[in-house]
Amino acid sequence: MKHTCIVLFVFLSLTALAQKGTVKESLTIPSTILGKDVKYNIYLPADYQASNRSYPILYLLHGFGDDETGWVQFGEANSIADRMIENGEAAPMIIAMPDGGVTGYVNSFDGKVRYEDFFINEFIPYIESHYRVRNQKRYRAIAGLSMGGYGTLIMSTKHPDLFAAAAPLSAGVRTDDEVLAMPDAQWASSYAQRYGSNLVGAARLNAHYQKNSILKIVETANPDEIKKVRYYIDCGDDDFLIKGNMALHALMIDKKIPHEFRVRQGGHTWTYWRTALPEVLKFVSESFHQK
Repeated sequence: MKHTCIVLFVFLSLTALAQKGTVKESLTIPSTILGKDVKYNIYLPADYQASNRSYPILYLLHGFGDDETGWVQFGEANSIADRMIENGEAAPMIIAMPDGGVTGYVNSFDGKVRYEDFFINEFIPYIESHYRVRNQKRYRAIAGLSMGGYGTLIMSTKHPDLFAAAAPLSAGVRTDDEVLAMPDAQWASSYAQRYGSNLVGAARLNAHYQKNSILKIVETANPDEIKKVRYYIDCGDDDFLIKGNMALHALMIDKKIPHEFRVRQGGHTWTYWRTALPEVLKFVSESFHQK
């Protein structure tokens, strides 16, 4: 009887371990465009090592001041993905989490930090050639929080042929009025690298800013192009970014761009984003599944 219990315990322990995905942390990709190595985390689903199948992929972007470890360290993305996949609520998928620094995931005004070019032309091809990824649009999605939500919108609206679904959470979308009223110190710390230093008033709304303003992109782009991507937009009712997200929602309504828009109770916190991620995984899985 004792021997049977030991065998059963070992079996159950191995089964539990087999149901967990693997996280490889702070790996590096050499970037010619950025002129340096860029770190990334990657989540591989539980059966990745034991099979030879290929998987859909979610690119998951961190917020300002964080790095490639944030979504695992604070967001518990791996544990949430394990649970959702095991319960059949999400498709088994690879989740790639790059370090975006404080770039906003855009190309800087002076061309010195071309993060958008790196992400599209180096990072995606690198990940999808080094891991077993189903590298077609229908199996590729992007999501992120705050600055990463902004990056999600940048990548999906500028490159709609690459992504089936996009899920910006608490996205860093600001109206022009908010940008004009922004304190100089905040502009210097958060936006100067992207759009130019020591800019005040209308000078902030320069051509490079307009080129990367989500509201301007949606306002001026061909709506049929943006419609190529399924959108899930989520922002807390106490979030300081709610005004910009509501403006985006209203603009997409005016442009007749289908999207899901959620305002839930909460602020700009990891508690909020941890509760958002399960819905994101469900949403992108709907794109990955065969209809």
